[in-house]
Amino acid sequence: MEGPVLPTPTALSPHRPPRNLDLRVTGGLFGRWLDVNGTTSIPLALHHLEESGALANLRAAAGRASGSFQGPPYADSDVHKMLESAAWQLQHSPDPALTTFLTETAGLLADAQQSDGYLDSRYQLTNPADRYTRLVDSHEHYCAGHLFQAAVAAQRATGYEELTQVARRLADHLCAVFLDDEGPGLDGHPQVETALVELYRATGAERYLVLAARMVERRGRGLVGPHKHGVRHRIDHLPVREAPTVTGHVVRALYLEAGAVDVAVETGDKELLAASAARWTDMVASRTALTGGLGSRQVGEVFGERYELPPDLAYNETCASAASMQWAWRLLLATGEGRYADLLERTLYNAFAAARSADGRTYYKGNPLQRRPDHADAVGDPRWRDEWFYSACCPPSVTRLMASLPHYAATTTDDALFLHLYAPMRLACDLGAGRVAVRVETEYPWRGSVRVTVEDAPGSEWTLALRVPPWSGRTLVDGRPVTPDTQGRVMLRRRWGAGDSVVLDLDMTPRRTAAHPRIDALRGSVAVERGPLVYCFEQADQPCVDELALPADAELRVREVPDLPGVGRTVQIGTDALTVGAPHPDGLPYLDPRTPRTRRPASATAVPYFQWDNRGDGAMRVWVPLDLPLDQHP
Repeated sequence: MEGPVLPTPTALSPHRPPRNLDLRVTGGLFGRWLDVNGTTSIPLALHHLEESGALANLRAAAGRASGSFQGPPYADSDVHKMLESAAWQLQHSPDPALTTFLTETAGLLADAQQSDGYLDSRYQLTNPADRYTRLVDSHEHYCAGHLFQAAVAAQRATGYEELTQVARRLADHLCAVFLDDEGPGLDGHPQVETALVELYRATGAERYLVLAARMVERRGRGLVGPHKHGVRHRIDHLPVREAPTVTGHVVRALYLEAGAVDVAVETGDKELLAASAARWTDMVASRTALTGGLGSRQVGEVFGERYELPPDLAYNETCASAASMQWAWRLLLATGEGRYADLLERTLYNAFAAARSADGRTYYKGNPLQRRPDHADAVGDPRWRDEWFYSACCPPSVTRLMASLPHYAATTTDDALFLHLYAPMRLACDLGAGRVAVRVETEYPWRGSVRVTVEDAPGSEWTLALRVPPWSGRTLVDGRPVTPDTQGRVMLRRRWGAGDSVVLDLDMTPRRTAAHPRIDALRGSVAVERGPLVYCFEQADQPCVDELALPADAELRVREVPDLPGVGRTVQIGTDALTVGAPHPDGLPYLDPRTPRTRRPASATAVPYFQWDNRGDGAMRVWVPLDLPLDQHP
């Protein structure tokens, strides 16, 4: 059972995906997400591939039907990402409809592919002579990369290799044009780099790795071409080894970083790896929302400046959350450092999980941390859930990552099994000492207790490593306080036997969080968190959400709700609050700071951010002003 990232045996990768893995999610939130993915989200997305014309484009390119090209230039990538989604989903549960989609669409792609290996329905149907002439925004390499990832998924998850043959013919074509002849330039949307490396790992064709490395090295040298948003937007402003920070279009930047890490790992390039890790550190410290979301500006879908993190206008694109998790996972494998798992978990449970509705039918493209009561005026705002979009990159990004999510739960070294994400599961894999099998029982993220029971073990010692998130205060193992190591882990080394168990108890006490003082938009405000979950206050629970203020010392009360209508199981947090108002001015909405304010006692209820907007289209906010005396306001 292999996953989406599988470094070769000689790669610079101290942590690796578990070898000969057998992993089954047995319930909990992960189980629900996988079930909704397979029964609702993926079938609905396949319907939209027909409705949008994405499949019709390929039928026309294959000569099976007539018609002109429909949709955005990268419509093929929607098909490829759904192929990948179907493959990973089939790894968990048989589904004849998904198997049929996989095999029939692979045959369609084979028929559409040109004799030299080229495959992109937009140019095949519009003007074949123009291929590779507008790489700055043609997405030809981007589409190819998603096809490569779909092929790897089909091969690893199901053993089906016809799609791999299509992918290899296209990859060989790219090598002929962009490696042997060095090609006309670079694609304006990085993605093919990380995909080429994974195709190399799956096939052993070293030319794919060489091409990926060349594309990474040529970035930042003006080869993408001019664009109205400039070279920074297309991540072509500085060579990858020299750029100090992430900038420009968020998804483009993060896909490039994933490719850079993959190249560094496979070529043993420590300098390239260090450059990527330094940019990750800066991004987390100054450009990341509390939810893990990335992208402060909707216009251009870009990062914005350091500490530019507005709650209401931030874009925080769903694709960016998925790409962030993919980059963090690669850095975790490449370094073994626990901080990458910490961000992965934060992003997963908040920015990423919030993108899809609880019923699995609709999606956000953008994920703000505040929505105002007069939001109905925001016609066409992409920060609204819908089943599909003209530019439909986000729904398939959710389905493919959700389908492969169990592969992000654990890594191994020669004699240690590291658990990074906690969910009810059974996991078996090979270590240097022999085969181990464990059963994880937990109600995480609702409760902090995690029991790990060994079901099979070799006769010699090996290490079970349990991640302790940085938010956990007093942490217990088998009822005794423990101090995690510098990587945020409890390392339990012993001669384990079948039936042995250990219980990790994480501190799930609710907590207030304040923003860095340089984040202007959040000064004087606090957020509420519990465990890995960021909380928000919705209009569904308090009508005056836009007037709320929280006393600095108000108690945070936990209330478990087995089945909140429209949401399902949740844990709410209640607190005493105030509604704060002031006289409405006759002119400008600004007052003398000494103007008396109206303060009325109120109660407030917060729900996990990832569960918001499942009970109506009301207002919401994550960050709430503190109720402070006027002379104490920042």
